Amino acid sequence: MRNQIVAGNWKMNNDTAETEILLDNLMQHQIREDVSVYIAPAFTQLTQSVVKLKNYPIAVAAQNMNAVASVAHTGEISSSMLKGVGVNTVILGHSERRSLYGETDDSLKVKVIKAIEDGMGIMFCFGEELSERKENKHFELVKMQLDSALFDLPNNAWKQIILAYEPVWAIGTGETASPGQVQEMHAFIREQIKLQYDSELANQVSILYGGSVKPNNAKEIFSMTDVDGGLIGGASLKSDDFMAIVNAF
Repeated sequence: MRNQIVAGNWKMNNDTAETEILLDNLMQHQIREDVSVYIAPAFTQLTQSVVKLKNYPIAVAAQNMNAVASVAHTGEISSSMLKGVGVNTVILGHSERRSLYGETDDSLKVKVIKAIEDGMGIMFCFGEELSERKENKHFELVKMQLDSALFDLPNNAWKQIILAYEPVWAIGTGETASPGQVQEMHAFIREQIKLQYDSELANQVSILYGGSVKPNNAKEIFSMTDVDGGLIGGASLKSDDFMAIVNAF
């Protein structure tokens, strides 16, 4: 059975005081044993969050990392730095990193390889722009992203990978792909893994949906056969909303 996962990407939100309040509120809730829960605070709040959640079943992930171990890259963070503060999972390839900071499938491939080598868990994000969806190129684009960044990896590397399909047109816009559209793409993604590797691996990889998931639509989206949870943006900043999504399975 694939892991059910809900991850909250806090993006560039929450200073130290705000993080403390949100963590306190989250810790008032009981976490289901059948759902793996993550939060991804800003770099400055990672240590705070790890310490606060030490005895609570929410894991802490980073929002990004550099592919280099140690070099003169001012402002960057390496995987060893993340592991040094107790963070063992990283989000890579988020659409905002791609669109705002020029990350490409090729540059992400280097990050993925480094994260795998260093034993990091990866939530790998990918998905199409609205123009590509309208031109019916969304399947082609998603296949290309997977081919470029992930499909050269050996089978055993996939034990460290969670996929997160995020149609860019449905992030932070209030728009959401219909459950049918979500399932169609997730089934396509799983089929691509099967074709590249095998059925066993395809059935083991968790594929999350990231695109304006909220308490009022999470249950229907999560009920789709090939949807294993969500990468949550705005709704993860409110503890009650986030936990309602966690409990939507």
